[in-house]
Amino acid sequence: MLKKILFGVIILFAIIQFIPNELPKITLENKDDLLSNNEFPIEIENQIRASCYDCHSNETIYPWYSYIAPVSFLVKRDTKVGRKELNFSDWESLDKKKKAKYLTNIIEEIEEGEMPFPPYLITHSDAKLSDEMKQALMDWADDYAESLFE
Repeated sequence: MLKKILFGVIILFAIIQFIPNELPKITLENKDDLLSNNEFPIEIENQIRASCYDCHSNETIYPWYSYIAPVSFLVKRDTKVGRKELNFSDWESLDKKKKAKYLTNIIEEIEEGEMPFPPYLITHSDAKLSDEMKQALMDWADDYAESLFE
């Protein structure tokens, strides 16, 4: 009985590999990108890239397992939702009010432990934020939001 169940799971796993699932497009030339158009402290830039850019930019780096179903379905969904919520590749096309709103949301998401997305941290340990880095990112977002209206 156990062998039949295991065989069925293996067959199902093999079949779902043939379901088409195109991951969101990657573009590295983004003229409105946040980090390309602004100068921030290197530790802030590096942490934003490590903790945010896979889901919140067009510069997603897809690891090998992103192409294997059913994980590919989750990666596709999370990337599409992340880009819809905030896409740093489109940053410079936003008005000041929208940028300030996003920066306020970034602070709230970090404070609440919602971002980086906890499941993402399972396979991306470099995205995990120390308490000091959380504070540094929140201070950066707050200072940047204030500077928009100076």
